[in-house]
Amino acid sequence: MACTIFAHRGASGNAPENTMIAFQLAHEYGAEGIETDVQLTKDNIPVLIHDERLNRTTKTPGLIKDMTYSQIKDLNANFNFMHKYGKTPIPTLEEFLQWVKDKPLRLNLELKNNKIAYKHLEEIVLEILAAYQLADRTIISTFNPVSVKKLKSCNTRAEVAYLTSKRFFNPLSAAIDLGADAVHVKTSLLRPKLLKACQKKHIKLRVYTPNKMRQMLACMTLGCDGLITDFPKKAIDCRHNLKI
Repeated sequence: MACTIFAHRGASGNAPENTMIAFQLAHEYGAEGIETDVQLTKDNIPVLIHDERLNRTTKTPGLIKDMTYSQIKDLNANFNFMHKYGKTPIPTLEEFLQWVKDKPLRLNLELKNNKIAYKHLEEIVLEILAAYQLADRTIISTFNPVSVKKLKSCNTRAEVAYLTSKRFFNPLSAAIDLGADAVHVKTSLLRPKLLKACQKKHIKLRVYTPNKMRQMLACMTLGCDGLITDFPKKAIDCRHNLKI
């Protein structure tokens, strides 16, 4: 089976990350999946933004957890692409799911709960996924091992993936111990031995964030289950050239 190409925060190499513009562009490029990050506002609205703080993408100070959705909905998440795109708001998870529900895309929702332990984040996300009937084509990933266990205890139909960037660490053993369905590793951790071990245990292995052609080629030729890249068009062209 071909390596599934996920657009990391949408086509974030070409458009403002985690915005509807980036998601739409990834879809137009032909990505098969979209990876995005989920945090909770003060009033428990799941929004799509990577950082716990707003300043990098919006130049507005403050933590997501300390602000209500009404306080952030009019912010511009387009600071890094200011000259190319107009005002670009931070989307809610529901806005994203409304857009994606009739598109043939897989989803990878990364719960950003490794630094801030958002209360009930797992339940809130799973409830919204169920309402849109999208759990079957969703992967929920997290660096937080407690969250992995919690997700698995919820008996969700979504796939649960354990994320790691640690060196000198056995990600497969950790994933098995946590009951995860998949492990997502940093590009530098990809090894043929790890992939073979994952395949033997029927644990899916995906890689983030291969943005260079040689990294994409390694993921594809080794037979990884998926790669999560800022440049989905480059990855699609790479796979086309390989004819796999």
